[in-house]
Amino acid sequence: MLDAAPATDDPTDRACARLLRERVTAELAMHDTGENFRQLRNIGAHVHHVRDIFTFMPAATDDDWAAVAGRLRNLPAALNGYRATLTEGISRGLLAAPRQAAAVIDQLTAWTGEGSDSAGWFTDFVAPGPERLRGELGAAALKATVAVAGFRDWLRDAYAPATANTPDAVGRERYRLAVRYHTGADLDLDEAYTWAWSEFHQTAAEMRTEAERVLPGAGVQGAMHHLERHGHAVKGEEAIRDWLQQLMDQAITALDGTHFDISGPQRRVESRIAPTGSAAAPYYSGPSLDFSRPGRTYLPALGRDTFPTWQLVTTWYHEGVPGHHLQLSRWVALADRLSRYQTTLGIVSANIEGWALYAERLMDELGFLSDPAHRLGFLDEQMLRTIRVIIDIGMHVGLAIPADAGFRPGERWTPQLATEFMATYTGSPAELRSSEIVRYLGWPGQAIGYKLGERAWLRGREAARRRQGGTFDLKTWHMKALSQGSLGLDDLVDQLSTL
Repeated sequence: MLDAAPATDDPTDRACARLLRERVTAELAMHDTGENFRQLRNIGAHVHHVRDIFTFMPAATDDDWAAVAGRLRNLPAALNGYRATLTEGISRGLLAAPRQAAAVIDQLTAWTGEGSDSAGWFTDFVAPGPERLRGELGAAALKATVAVAGFRDWLRDAYAPATANTPDAVGRERYRLAVRYHTGADLDLDEAYTWAWSEFHQTAAEMRTEAERVLPGAGVQGAMHHLERHGHAVKGEEAIRDWLQQLMDQAITALDGTHFDISGPQRRVESRIAPTGSAAAPYYSGPSLDFSRPGRTYLPALGRDTFPTWQLVTTWYHEGVPGHHLQLSRWVALADRLSRYQTTLGIVSANIEGWALYAERLMDELGFLSDPAHRLGFLDEQMLRTIRVIIDIGMHVGLAIPADAGFRPGERWTPQLATEFMATYTGSPAELRSSEIVRYLGWPGQAIGYKLGERAWLRGREAARRRQGGTFDLKTWHMKALSQGSLGLDDLVDQLSTL
C-alpha cells in the first residue's frame, strides 16, 4: 500500500511517509515474533495503560465524572481481553519471564490498597467527585478494584506458574528486532556496547572530579551518600511537588527568548506525585491535542517523606523543560503543520529519550548545573543511562565484561551482576536499582535509547555546526530540530545535519 501511494514534493509529507514506512516495518517484525502475547512487564505495559487513562481524563464537570464512572465500569472487560491475550501466549509458549509476573503482581496489589490504610487507588481517585455522583463513582471504583484483584490472582495462580522455565534474556535475534522498534535504527550492537564502555570510563573520571568538589577525600560513593543524608532536601510530597513546579517554571523563564521560543500553552506544565503502584522511575505525560490537559511530570514517592534534590534538578530538566515537555508540546503546537502520526502515533522512544538526555547536557553546557551537588547528580544520571546500554545489551545478548572494565572482567552478565554494577557506580537507591533491572529484562532494547539517542542528537548538532560554520545559531537550530516531529535514529542524524 505504501509503495502504491503517490510521491509528493512536500518535505513534511516525505518525512511522514519515511517515518510511517519505518514504524510499520518495525511493528510488523515485532508482531511476527508474537511479542504481544507475552507483553507483561513492570512499566509501560497494557496493564498500566488501563489505569493511566484515568489520569488523562478531564474531571471538571459532572459530565466528566460520569464518563469516569463509565470507564471504570468497563475496566473489567479490558482486563478480560488482556487476560485472553496472555492466555493465548501460554498456549503458544510465548510468555514473560517469572520476575515480570512477580513485579506486576506486586504493583496490582498496591493498586487494590490491600495491606494498607487505603481503599484502593480507584476509590481514592474518585473521592473528589461531585456529591451527586458519589454513589455511582464509589460503586464503579469498587468494581474496578475487584477486577484488578481478580486479574492479579489469575497472574499469581495461573500465569506465573506457567512462566517458570522462561529465561530473562531474549537472545540476539529478538533483541535486534526490539532495538529496531525502540530506536528506529539498525544498530551494530557490538559497536554500541564497546562505545558505552568508553562513555562509562569518561563519565566515571568526571564523577571523581566532581565528587572532590562536593566532599574532598570521600570518593564518588561517599560524596553521593553525603548528599543523600546531608544535602539539600525537601520534606513532604506536596512540598516537593511545589519545588519541582518552581524549578520548571524558572527554566521556562530563563530559556524562553534566549535558547528557545516557548509560548502560549507550551509554557504550562504540571508537577505531580505518581500514583501508588507505579514503577520507581519518574516519568512525563504529554498534553492533549487541544492543550486542555497540560503536560505533566510525575515523581514516584516510593513511601518517602523526605526528598534529596541533588539528582532531581537534572531529572526535571529531562522530564520537563527543556526535555520531554518542550519537545512533545512543540509537536502538539505544530499540529497544523505536522501529521497526527508524526506527533503522537509514530513516536520513536530513542528520539524523545535522546532529546531529553541531550536537554540535561545542554543545561550543563549553559551553566544551570554549576552547583557541585547538581552537577554530580547530572553525571550520576548520565552514568545510569550509560550503564543501561552496557547491561541491557550485555544481559540480553550474552556479552562478556571487557578485560579493562575494572569490574568482574571476563564474566557474563546476569541480573545479580547488573545490580552489583549499578550499586557500585551510581547513586540510585536500592528500590530504583531493582526496578531498573526488572525493566531492562522485561522491555529489551528500550533503555539503551536514552544514551544512543543523545549520541544521535549530538552528532546531528555537530554536523550542522560544521556545515554552517560561523553562521550557526543554536537557538535557530533547536527550534528547527524541535519542529520535525518524530523520526527514527537512522533518519534523525541526517535530518539534524541539514538544519
